[in-house]
Amino acid sequence: MFKNYLKIAWRNLSKNKGYTIINLGGLAIGMAVTLIIGLWIMDELSHNSYFSNKNRIAQVFQSQTFNGETGTGPAIPRPLEMAFRESYMDNFKHMVMASWTTSQYLKYKETSISREGNFTQREAPEMLDLNILKGEMDGIREINSIMLSKSTAEALFGNEDPIGKTVEVNSQYDMMVTAVFEDIPFNTSFNDTHFLMPWDKYVSINEWIKNAEDQWGNNSFQMFVQISDNTTFESVTAKILNVKQELNENSKEFNAQLFLLPMEDWHLRSRFENGKQVGGRIKYVWLFGIIGAFVLLLACINFMNLSTARSEKRAKEVGIRKSIGSQRSQLINQFLGESFVVVLLAFLIAVVIVVLSLNGFNELARKDIDFPWSSMGFWAASLAFILFTALLAGSYPALYLSSFRPVEVLKGTFKAGRHSGLPRKILVVLQFTVSVAFIIGTVIVMQQINYAKNRPIGYDKEGLVQIPTMSQDFQGKFELMRDEFIASGAVVEMSTSSAPTTSIWSNRSGFVWEGKPEGFQEDLAWTEVSPEYAKSLNLKIVQGRDFSREFPSDSNAVLLNETAVKYMGLENPIGKFIKDDDEEDPSPPLKIIGVVQDMIAQSPYEPVKQGMYVFDKYGNSSYYNLRLNPAQSASQNLAVIERVFKEHFPDIPFQYDFVDQEYGEKFAAEERIGRLSGIFTALAILISCLGLFGLTSFVAEQRTKEIGVRKVLGASVFNVWNMLSKDFLKLVIISCFIAVPIAYYVMNGWLQEYPYRVILKWWIFALAMLGAMAVTILTVSFQAIRAAKSNPARSLRTE
Repeated sequence: MFKNYLKIAWRNLSKNKGYTIINLGGLAIGMAVTLIIGLWIMDELSHNSYFSNKNRIAQVFQSQTFNGETGTGPAIPRPLEMAFRESYMDNFKHMVMASWTTSQYLKYKETSISREGNFTQREAPEMLDLNILKGEMDGIREINSIMLSKSTAEALFGNEDPIGKTVEVNSQYDMMVTAVFEDIPFNTSFNDTHFLMPWDKYVSINEWIKNAEDQWGNNSFQMFVQISDNTTFESVTAKILNVKQELNENSKEFNAQLFLLPMEDWHLRSRFENGKQVGGRIKYVWLFGIIGAFVLLLACINFMNLSTARSEKRAKEVGIRKSIGSQRSQLINQFLGESFVVVLLAFLIAVVIVVLSLNGFNELARKDIDFPWSSMGFWAASLAFILFTALLAGSYPALYLSSFRPVEVLKGTFKAGRHSGLPRKILVVLQFTVSVAFIIGTVIVMQQINYAKNRPIGYDKEGLVQIPTMSQDFQGKFELMRDEFIASGAVVEMSTSSAPTTSIWSNRSGFVWEGKPEGFQEDLAWTEVSPEYAKSLNLKIVQGRDFSREFPSDSNAVLLNETAVKYMGLENPIGKFIKDDDEEDPSPPLKIIGVVQDMIAQSPYEPVKQGMYVFDKYGNSSYYNLRLNPAQSASQNLAVIERVFKEHFPDIPFQYDFVDQEYGEKFAAEERIGRLSGIFTALAILISCLGLFGLTSFVAEQRTKEIGVRKVLGASVFNVWNMLSKDFLKLVIISCFIAVPIAYYVMNGWLQEYPYRVILKWWIFALAMLGAMAVTILTVSFQAIRAAKSNPARSLRTE
């Protein structure tokens, strides 16, 4: 019986090739979109699954309140480690202090490379359950040991065995390789960790870290833990919540609270607002999941519409089969079988589409997804997906076609009914409601990105290059390098800074100044710079003056940005002093000599943070900032800069970043969402148009004789086009009026997440409506005009 159903299904499909191509094409595209979104969602949900202890690992987070606004992040003070080890260690199986992930120069013989990694305590490899390829798991127990990833070991040593060999780090100290671990996969939070070095080494080479041992206000570190088997994240959080306030009186002022953020939340639920966890990338998982479901639904609607539209052509078949004893259930099974064949073929085509487009998708989405050929779970899910889609697409046509009465059909008195087309019209309205909503959403996303991109950033990012200076070799050579670079003609100005131009690495509080309100809790971005900083960035001085080497007193001077002046309530800031309120170890007061224009150093979607720029008198620079010579090409300038750089630092890899590219990365997440949404929107419209094209073709075929009569009676091409097009255009207009309020509600809610956001304009919605109507007219017109120009004699001759 089933074999017979398949034969009938195949004959029907091969007999009506146009109908089959439209159905297969629409379903294949819809299923391909759903498949690729499904793979993306699987990758998102499986983030950090590489780590076997994922469900027991967490990071210690801290919330602090400044002037009624609560900020949350992973930065914690160093004294917390000892407090936990003394009183709370029974709650943890492992506890690891760690540095932030930073780049270091690694050298072996003549080979010198730069890699990112961390200084951590010795339990980190076991806690993360790293796959050790050579050496031992406890590889950083000695102060001068280093563990390398496989790719880093190969880059340094080639085919040599790295174990026991010595690596020079930053031209400053030697470390012995004790282990090689498998590269941590891309879809993890540690994918950029290519080496591990001992925490004790980090402390020994940095005096400020030694001094931070009892500094509760210095939140410059991070801590990872694996909780004990007999406890939970919630119970441990309840115990440690107020530890900082209990052990440090000053922390009460900021209501400092500690909690554990589980590893499973790091990627998808790491966004906090005013101390509350409000989600994160999980919203994109839901967004694309909904998009995938709707795109598949659009493809299924095409199948339903075209199947029911052809009902009269299948009516006699149904009538004959029923008259010779077929049960309705058998007919339903037959039509569902046809649906299954179409869906199965569409799935195979979809798999081909996905495989061919996966590399491009990975590049666009910044992913490393492979097609899961060997995953039994994937193929089981695919089978369920095929069955679900076949049922979704074929259920309504099967129930509709199997309901025909054989007597009416065989007598020739069968009529589809005056309201028989109503379900099809409802489905067309649904299709275009979704498509128009997608169009509006995509336009608003791109508007928001462009709005932030066009925001004044306060400095000139074009032609600005930054070079990291983490090696000891750079110490004390700024003046020499500045003179050399400028003399080369490739650089017109150069400065140093303790943070990259596009980031804030340090925030400080504990200051007093004239007129400071009682109880005011300040939080100021802190950047140490050389005197040429403003000049190299073309940063405008709006009040006072810039740093100058002619004034020795500028070593205790400070520049404020405009936001800081307003934030601190300073009416005439020039000449006033900012003092350290630490009575036991006070720093010299800082004299305000100038106010600089606000510059965006963090998110372009957020307000500019209040900041202060202080004279770097201790050489704490992390970056050279070079303003390239605009009279020469960037490639010429960089070639000269590299030559000069190598003359002075022959053992250090020449690395640089264009600041405009670094700034552009701040839009990367939203741009990816916008591009992917645009692609999915275009495919949704294509699927809708395929269905509309098929329906128009069928309607034109159904009314062939009517069109012939009208043309004989004098109807023009426009009259016939208008007759065939107006009904579809009405449906699309209805769709627009349904889609607009839905899209407005959803996108307005999305925009509320951005303090700096675009205002929704009426023309965005009008443009989407006009676009949908234009696409509809173009799609329908092809078949309508073709039918209108046909020879009426041919259609009437077959009457």
